[in-house]
Amino acid sequence: MTDVMQASDPQATLPPRFIGSEIYRHSSYGAWHPLRVPRVSTVIDLARSLGWLPTAQFIISPRAKAAALSSYHTPAYLAALQAAEAAQQVSDDVRQRHGLGTPSNPVFKEMYRRPATSAGASLLAGELLKRGGVIYSPAGGTHHGLPDRANGFCYLNDPVLAIQSLRRNGAQRIAYVDIDAHHPDGVEHAFAEDEDTLQISVHEENRWPRTGQRGDQGKGQVFNLPVAAGLNDAEMALILDQLILPLVAGFCPDAIVLQCGADAVTEDPQSRLTLSNNAHWAVVAALKPLAPRYLVLGGGGYNPWSVGRLWTGVWATLNGHDIPDVLPPAAQGILGALTWAGPLRQHQPEPHWTTTLRDLPRDGPIRDSVRDDVYHLAARRLAWC
Repeated sequence: MTDVMQASDPQATLPPRFIGSEIYRHSSYGAWHPLRVPRVSTVIDLARSLGWLPTAQFIISPRAKAAALSSYHTPAYLAALQAAEAAQQVSDDVRQRHGLGTPSNPVFKEMYRRPATSAGASLLAGELLKRGGVIYSPAGGTHHGLPDRANGFCYLNDPVLAIQSLRRNGAQRIAYVDIDAHHPDGVEHAFAEDEDTLQISVHEENRWPRTGQRGDQGKGQVFNLPVAAGLNDAEMALILDQLILPLVAGFCPDAIVLQCGADAVTEDPQSRLTLSNNAHWAVVAALKPLAPRYLVLGGGGYNPWSVGRLWTGVWATLNGHDIPDVLPPAAQGILGALTWAGPLRQHQPEPHWTTTLRDLPRDGPIRDSVRDDVYHLAARRLAWC
């Protein structure tokens, strides 16, 4: 299917497209919040400094209107979110009902406009991929959002909206792959009973939200692989080769959505996994030829250097660009200018965080527990095609 579509449709032969916005450059959840760090703006700046983001490949993200968001989110919640941004405060009732104004999902200046912009990118991506292609939206991946409630730093659930948009634009069978350190509880909530949506999540066990346990599945095609702390590149390669790729290939999807959260690398403070960014790039590359439509989203990532380097490398991988061993001075200047101030201390970068994109590989032994879980899940696989 992929080869036929790409050969017959000029749309499918377009180079990958990057959807972004300047709203992320100066927007922050607050000085104490894990999402106080710059992320998407760093990726845009690095890609441009390396000559990888010409104007023809960059699309400014629209901001989704409430009517478009209501395909998943309730009108009452969307009204409360907009009202909270306007008033810059919430009542106790709104906090209890909708999860707004909490430590995880605080009130801040762009608390509706910012997530509505990343949601707008996902909705637009579904339309742009109607006839095939590759789209990258690093601001997306807010996979915890629930229909009537903010959850886990996520006010809206743009992966759900992306899948809905892809389906409205002709993709029936959609594979959703999530390699964030945290389980995508909001996406599973939306599609657990949908047999036309394959869901695969590799996430750290006993990590918030503590969903996605072994054996959890709905009537649909749900494959959860919670992994122990210390997951290394060799173990992730086994998971990719023996579980993710066979599942996706056997499903014969019309579209693939990859949530490429950057919080599973060693340097990230929000997990105990120990991957290098090479592991993420291997997943990005391996999934690309398996469907005519490919949407890659961001997600978690709370170390400004590691997330900026990883997500810039995702864009290089999608385009087939060679990643230099040492970054040119302009790119080093962008990484060198980043700061990571916290409420308790000032974080300082390791030398390679400002001079390179690629981590050294972080291989190690493949634990029996990982091997056993992979083979157990793989045994559930059916020949869908």
